[in-house]
Amino acid sequence: MPPSSAPAITLNQLRAFLAATRLGTFSAAAVELRTTQPSVSELIKRMEDHYRVPLFTRGARRLVLTAAGEELLPYAEQAAEAAEGADRALRSLTSLDGGVATFGLLRNADYYLLSDLLETFHARHPRVRLRIVGLNSVEVAEAVAAGDLEAGLVVLPIDAEGLDITPLMRDEVVYASADPERTARPVTMTDLAEAPLILYDAHYGWRDPTRRQLAERAQVEGITLSPVVEVEQVDSALHLVARGAGDTIVSRAVAGSRTFPENLHTVGFAEPLYDTIAVVRRQGAVLSPATRELARLARRMLLEH
Repeated sequence: MPPSSAPAITLNQLRAFLAATRLGTFSAAAVELRTTQPSVSELIKRMEDHYRVPLFTRGARRLVLTAAGEELLPYAEQAAEAAEGADRALRSLTSLDGGVATFGLLRNADYYLLSDLLETFHARHPRVRLRIVGLNSVEVAEAVAAGDLEAGLVVLPIDAEGLDITPLMRDEVVYASADPERTARPVTMTDLAEAPLILYDAHYGWRDPTRRQLAERAQVEGITLSPVVEVEQVDSALHLVARGAGDTIVSRAVAGSRTFPENLHTVGFAEPLYDTIAVVRRQGAVLSPATRELARLARRMLLEH
């Protein structure tokens, strides 16, 4: 008579099976599981009776897995590991009394009032350790996808493979110049190609999300964009632009900041251009409570900005 088609394996049975496999006796398994030897034997026997196959043979000194036991072993290990992970995740929801938050911040985070993020979080959760990486969105996305960071804020577009992306807000990108004539009307891609451009994020170049949008537009129009100067920091670019060395592009958040040079003028693009800010996390990953709370706080700060 074949075994019933209804599943008859419980998590307790699998744990008893794993303990007996690892320790070699039902008695040792019972000690580890804080139960009795007959209870462990009964848990194993129920599985064997249901499927009508032995899972162990008695060796000279220890239990030995049968072919059926060998077949069951990897599935038992996966089930027990999944249950333990679920238990840790649910228990962690009730506490932020420790742990580590690993998070990536987008470039120019201070212009979005995120400079207060770490101070606010630390004041609320002083026992949580913080590991914050402030990189270009390209590297933040790569670090999250690789598992080096749990989550992060980025500017889109990015390479999204392996990531869950939640857009939060848009910020317009504008053209900035010390010459008011160059900002008298919305800028076209032809204007941009002819302008003396000073661009930042030199290390990432055209992989930078904002530059990537510009490059895609230029390609569609058959135009080549060639900056005359490339620097790493937006502040360096603005300093050069304020001195009349060329023009640049910045987000409205940068243009509206107190440190934006007073002699600079801005104008939008004829076809408006936007930085879309999003939070990213690895697909299928469960965030630690600390990182989840940090992401929530960052999202709130951005939306209130």
